[in-house]
Amino acid sequence: MENDAGCSSTQLIDGDGTFNVSGIEAFMKEVKLAECGLSYAIVSIMGPQSSGKSTLLNHLFGTNFREMDAFRGRSQTTKGIWLARCAGIEPCTLVMDLEGTDGRERGEDDTAFEKQSALFALAVSDIVLINMWCHDIGREQAANKPLLKTVFQVMMRLFSPRKTTLMFVIRDKTRTPLENLEPVLREDIQKIWDSVPKPQAHKDTPLSEFFNVEVVALSSYEEKEEQFKEQVASLRQRFNHSIAPGGLAGDRRGVVPASGFSFSAQQMWKVIKENKDLDLPAHKVMVATVRCEEIANERYSDFTQNEEWLQLEEASQSGPVAGFGKKLSSIIGNCFFQYDSEAVYFDEGVRTSKRKHLEDKLLQLAQPAFLSILGHLRSGTVEKFKEAFDKALKSGEGFSIASQKCKQSFVNLFDEGCADAVIEQANWDTSKTRSKLIRDLDEYITSVRDAKLAELTTSYEEKLNEALVGPVEALLDGANDETWPSIRKLLRRETQSAISGLASDLSGFELDDETRAKMLARIENHANGIVEGKAKEEAGKILIRMKDRFTILFSHDTDSMPRVWSGKEDIKSITKAARSASLKLLSVLAAIRLEDESDDIDKTLSLALVEKTGITSERSVTVSDPLATSTWEKVPSSKTLITPVQCKSLWRQFQMETEYTVSQAIAAQEASRRSNNWLPPPWAIAAMLILGFNELMTLLRNPLWFAVLFVVFLVSKALWVQMDISNEFRHGWLPGFLSISTRIVPAVMTMLRNLAEQGNRPATTGSRTNPPPLAANSFHRDGLSSTGSSHVTTNENGTEYSSSSHDD
Repeated sequence: MENDAGCSSTQLIDGDGTFNVSGIEAFMKEVKLAECGLSYAIVSIMGPQSSGKSTLLNHLFGTNFREMDAFRGRSQTTKGIWLARCAGIEPCTLVMDLEGTDGRERGEDDTAFEKQSALFALAVSDIVLINMWCHDIGREQAANKPLLKTVFQVMMRLFSPRKTTLMFVIRDKTRTPLENLEPVLREDIQKIWDSVPKPQAHKDTPLSEFFNVEVVALSSYEEKEEQFKEQVASLRQRFNHSIAPGGLAGDRRGVVPASGFSFSAQQMWKVIKENKDLDLPAHKVMVATVRCEEIANERYSDFTQNEEWLQLEEASQSGPVAGFGKKLSSIIGNCFFQYDSEAVYFDEGVRTSKRKHLEDKLLQLAQPAFLSILGHLRSGTVEKFKEAFDKALKSGEGFSIASQKCKQSFVNLFDEGCADAVIEQANWDTSKTRSKLIRDLDEYITSVRDAKLAELTTSYEEKLNEALVGPVEALLDGANDETWPSIRKLLRRETQSAISGLASDLSGFELDDETRAKMLARIENHANGIVEGKAKEEAGKILIRMKDRFTILFSHDTDSMPRVWSGKEDIKSITKAARSASLKLLSVLAAIRLEDESDDIDKTLSLALVEKTGITSERSVTVSDPLATSTWEKVPSSKTLITPVQCKSLWRQFQMETEYTVSQAIAAQEASRRSNNWLPPPWAIAAMLILGFNELMTLLRNPLWFAVLFVVFLVSKALWVQMDISNEFRHGWLPGFLSISTRIVPAVMTMLRNLAEQGNRPATTGSRTNPPPLAANSFHRDGLSSTGSSHVTTNENGTEYSSSSHDD
């Protein structure tokens, strides 16, 4: 590449037909052709060898193409195709200097390169200068005729939508006026056009459809140099603003943008070298496709290396980024602006398609960061919602109001975050993430509501437990005819209270009718379950309860005092009453009666187990056993706790186990009767009076005996009181005698010791000294304590005593 006086030039195609790719790329960068867009023009020149083409270009456009040295003789100066930028002409104008035709160096038969270079020049150029000698005009064998035929022939191989300007430059003009030369030249051109074979589609197409023909004439450079330069300077003015409408290059259809010129020229030459028809519209699309794709790839690469984008991408992984959408929109918008600026002159369809592809790639690259931010927004919103919702509930705000207000507030907050993250160039849908957020919030609200409802339900269930368990147990323990009515009344009152309270608390949750009804029914069922469970528990201990009730009623009187079997009690009536009460307990616990429906369980048990005892065996054979079934009449099987068969079995076991208690009471009663008859019979007393008459008279005659008897009486009375002799003989003579015999000596010794201690005390005045009564009181207390101990021993050995009495 050469650079002289501000004019840059390079060989585009060498003499062998090789395209200089590196040279054209360097040339484009030097002249900054890519910045020109569509504001550039290409001028090429054709003509016979050594016809002064390079000289004309150098003077006309200020280029520095190599010129022929006339002193060395005529020879080939330009080989291949050279390219240079015009100096001082706007817009940017590139000039191609083609190798001359009809040169002896290539010979007569080697015309392939001439045709290829001519086709290339017509395809690339806006203006084609055809350099010709003035003296060839009107001649049949003129040197320019083969050139024109070549131009017109190759034109048939171009499918171009625009007209090319053919400017015929007549060199070494003679004195013949141009007005006379031009018609002759045009006539010659038309003849050549008519003689060129054409495709059927263009058989009748006039020359003006393909070319704008211009004719100019220049004086001889060698003979009239100054005049030549003036004429060239005048012609140069026509190339300024040549691309304007009406200018030499005014038809801009199909023009390749300047940035794609290198690739376009390279592909054109490749097609021409392969001897293929050159479809310029298709070629234009192909160039646009390649070049727009290159521009898009460059913009994509710039985006991936953009520091601001890399920072946004990194920040998006750790949390929401304020202004993410605005910042990313600016970066992507700048990429699109640069793409549009570079690709604006290429085919619109291709440009738009590649822009859309670039947009898709950029958005695909940026979308993960956007989705990451949405994820952080969603998770952060959920956490903030939980905190605010829990705080609202703790402050006493209603559940439904708090949930709706907090949910709406934080969904709006999420929407604001999404709006801040969305970019202008994308129509990304945030509805899925929003729906997931709403689902997360609803799930948390549901979980909190379920926990609150469970807490409420548990609270009321505990209240029911506290209100029902104790009273129900007490009512079942004191079984009577009013047990179940009382339980039902208690159950309804407490259940209604719990349901009313729960219904009031549930009003703040805005539950649907079905859920509300289920919760209230659960409380009611729980209350029923408490009663049923307690009834089943008590029914499982029915035999123990019956025995306890029998023992209490049998062993205690109506004042709940321990019963003393003195022999006057009606044990049979007491036993029957106690067993009837136990039977009442069995009838109460035989079934659960939470409904206001009567049954015959009590009557059936009484007839079958109590009153049937007195029925003769013959009659019992004819009467069916009402307890031989497994169900109660008028009682569902689900409410049955103890079946009739089980009641019968339990009653038999109960009777067997309570017989021992009854037998003990009977034995104690017999022993009491015997202990109350300790005085001798009347006939024995009469016999003693008759037989002891003499001894009685002796005592009456001697008063000293009365004093002795009186002392003996006092001592005996003191011993009687202290030892509680009457109580000792209550259980019979033998136990009383044995007890007295073991205690008589210690009692006498104690009495004598007390008398001795009273005698040894110093005398005192008045009522403060009264030893005998003190001794008597002390003696009485000791004796009472001893008697109590003996009584306990006697009670524990009542069975043995009964056996001994029977032996006597």
